[in-house]
Amino acid sequence: MNFSDTLHKNPIFNTVAQQADALGLRAYVIGGFVRDLVLGRPSKDIDIVCIGSGIELAEAVGKALQTNVAVFPNFGTAMLRAIQAGQDWEVEFVGARKESYRSDSRKPIVEDGTLEDDQNRRDFTINAMGISLNTDGFGQLLDPFDGLKDLKRKIIRTPLSPDVTFSDDPLRMMRAIRFASQLGFDIEPDTFDAIMRMNERITIVSRERITDELNKIVLSPTPSYGFKLLYHANLLDRIFPELVALRGVETIEGKGHKDNFYHTLQVLDNIANRSGKDNTDPENELWLRWAALLHDIAKPATKRFDAKVGWTFHGHEDLGARWVPGIFRTMKLPLNEHMRFVQKLVRLHLRPIALSKEQITDSALRRLLFDAGDDLEGLMALCRADITSKNYERVQKHLRNFDKVERKLHDLEERDKLRNFQPVITGELIMETFGLPPSKEVGELKTILREAILDGIVPNSLDVAYPYLLEEGRKRGLTEKQK
Repeated sequence: MNFSDTLHKNPIFNTVAQQADALGLRAYVIGGFVRDLVLGRPSKDIDIVCIGSGIELAEAVGKALQTNVAVFPNFGTAMLRAIQAGQDWEVEFVGARKESYRSDSRKPIVEDGTLEDDQNRRDFTINAMGISLNTDGFGQLLDPFDGLKDLKRKIIRTPLSPDVTFSDDPLRMMRAIRFASQLGFDIEPDTFDAIMRMNERITIVSRERITDELNKIVLSPTPSYGFKLLYHANLLDRIFPELVALRGVETIEGKGHKDNFYHTLQVLDNIANRSGKDNTDPENELWLRWAALLHDIAKPATKRFDAKVGWTFHGHEDLGARWVPGIFRTMKLPLNEHMRFVQKLVRLHLRPIALSKEQITDSALRRLLFDAGDDLEGLMALCRADITSKNYERVQKHLRNFDKVERKLHDLEERDKLRNFQPVITGELIMETFGLPPSKEVGELKTILREAILDGIVPNSLDVAYPYLLEEGRKRGLTEKQK
């Protein structure tokens, strides 16, 4: 197979060919770019392997393209960015190499090697394909492990023995599942068996690298597929035991509960496949999916059996929210506004569901608007996704109820502007009015005013709320300070 016509459309490859020929080096584009080229998937990252100095070739190409080159001499690599063919490309250059590993480390011992050595060290056959970039043979596919055939068969398979591949770099076990989840491929049976045998090796991989692969699985088109593979390979218990704890159904007196592990994965898929997500920022999408993963995470710890009502999970939303920072810390996820977003959605995810089942009061809607703030849309998306049932009519009934809740929220927000509102009666104004120092009493008065506004007793305007404050003060024996 020849890709010369396709590659000629991108000036980067023509420039690499010219400079490689001038330097007397053999050069190839290899790895993910080739895989995605065959699959027709977009790709912005190009990996160039040459027989010789990758840094020398990178500097020559950078000079020809008039762009800066970042050199990493300790790793023998160089990188440049260039806008060509209307796209921003990131191109990495490296000399062909062969690698060997110690049993207790992912860090390889690197030596110069041949193209064959370089392809042997690749993780999967679909990532080991190369395309020649020299003038003689430009565009010719080099596929020693039948990666093209595996792409057509939708198979993830290692080029060498999977035991060797995964022992050398155990992160490749996560990568196998990540590619399967992203591409919708199967993992070849011998390859999957090796993951099951060697799952303990994942413990030598840094948490940051594991979480990076996990995030890619979370963002895949049907993330439940990746999580089920992780579970059956016994990897999930090593990297995310809290999720595995959701697994299973217990029955007492003929009353059982749903399997919260599979329910959680269904909620995650519902979020991934919801309509209207095209306008969602990719970064926000990741954290909304993490909220789906964690929304019921504390159910095992709160599970109780009641002879009258069956199984209960009272307070799992509050306990789960308290667990979120610890899980993020363990996972090396950011302890910033993204964590707080996930924590808020976990804590509030039952509130809209409760509203959809009962007569909705303006007071309850105001409180939801106030507590959810700018994260209301994410919360409602999670709550819709949380409706999982094999009964289609039941699901549609719940969704219609959510439509009603959302319409009322929208109308109330238009009228009262309560999202993220701040009461006009501040603590400073209360202290100034009654001549009080900072104290518990000031906080109690602030709470009374806030609750009155949320209950619709007084509007959030100074001319009405201030007399209300004076009246509440008088009830406590306070008098207005003379001005």
